[in-house]
Amino acid sequence: MLFCRRQSPLGMILLASDGEALTGLWFDGQKGAPVLPDDVEEERLPVFDEAGRWLRVYFAGCEPDFTPPLRPGGTAFQQTVWGLLRRIPYGETVTYGRLSEETARLLGRPRMSAQAVGGAVGRNPISLIVPCHRVIGADGSLTGYAGGLRRKEYLLTLERKKVLYV
Repeated sequence: MLFCRRQSPLGMILLASDGEALTGLWFDGQKGAPVLPDDVEEERLPVFDEAGRWLRVYFAGCEPDFTPPLRPGGTAFQQTVWGLLRRIPYGETVTYGRLSEETARLLGRPRMSAQAVGGAVGRNPISLIVPCHRVIGADGSLTGYAGGLRRKEYLLTLERKKVLYV
């Protein structure tokens, strides 16, 4: 696994790659993030450059019109949930309940536990680009973000102030 760090308005971001695609994106101190020594050698890769460009566009308040190559590792169930996360439009949110209904539909099941879906959302290894921050509680509350609720609130506010990307 190859690593690189990028600065953001919400602190340092750690990027991971298999050499071709992004396999991880975590905020510093985020639950589930790998802990690396300070002297770890950072790699220069095209995918890190593209992810850095995506982050610059995003944190400028614009919806990126491109996505770096992604390869999150996970179970088939997790991949299904993460695929649904990528369909949540910029600036919009969906509830865990609605996400579980759609997961059940895709898997051909009559229902799916919102807790099971929430577990998959919480194991998303590519924060921001796979937008798990757009999933909220049934009552509209900001629940369950591995990067912390302060960051989730910031990200949702940033997206609601969408500016046109020229």
